Amino acid sequence: MAHRLKKEKNYSYIEVGEGTPIIVLHGLMGGLSNFNEVSSFFSEKGYKVIIPELPIYTMSLLKTNVKSFAKYLHDFILFKGYKEVILLGNSLGGHIGLYHTKLFPETVKALIITGSSGLYESAMGGGYTKRSDYEVIKKKAQDVFYDPAVATKEIVDEVYETVNDRNKLIKTLAIAKSAIRHNMGKDLPHMHVPTCIIWGKNDTVTPPEVAIEFNELLPDSELFWIDKCGHAAMMEHPQEFNKLLDAWLQKRGF
Repeated sequence: MAHRLKKEKNYSYIEVGEGTPIIVLHGLMGGLSNFNEVSSFFSEKGYKVIIPELPIYTMSLLKTNVKSFAKYLHDFILFKGYKEVILLGNSLGGHIGLYHTKLFPETVKALIITGSSGLYESAMGGGYTKRSDYEVIKKKAQDVFYDPAVATKEIVDEVYETVNDRNKLIKTLAIAKSAIRHNMGKDLPHMHVPTCIIWGKNDTVTPPEVAIEFNELLPDSELFWIDKCGHAAMMEHPQEFNKLLDAWLQKRGF
């Protein structure tokens, strides 16, 4: 990990740079290090990049849902004393960002989603019947990316460990069900926060039509594509991701 983890009160997070706060929300099996390139780039562009560890596997089972994570995020924003933040979320993190924006619109200056759940969930909770088979899990991890080489042994090992931990697997399945239950389709037309949608053209987890639907439903959104790119654009094409996002933030005056 490029940056040191801070631990304060009930929170663990990375914080780098000074300026407008960008809070980054990781996905279900995504580590904080997935955003190393994002945090390095934007921390030198006049932003303070904060990546909290979301309590995905530490909340009680009853609270293992999108709504609870959105409230956890709100508590974290209050703890940090921020009036307004920019939220950036990948996969489940995008969904948490969207749900938080629905509940607490006054705290969100802008929203960036990439490979976000919230409208369509395919691979979040399925396909773990052969979880003890390392090669099956390796293939699942590789399928997240356009280029399977991005799924390093470290990433595959982490996914394998997660799905073979009974407690974590139960929480993973609870989150997947919660993501389906908290579908945002009816909410999005009422959410007027400026939203940047950056999507991999080859995303098989949340396919391109999901991005198109987000763009159609959100009143103030713009959609940008990255070619030869799967579900985690900020990992697979970090330079292009940063360039697109930087241009959008500059254009919108953030």
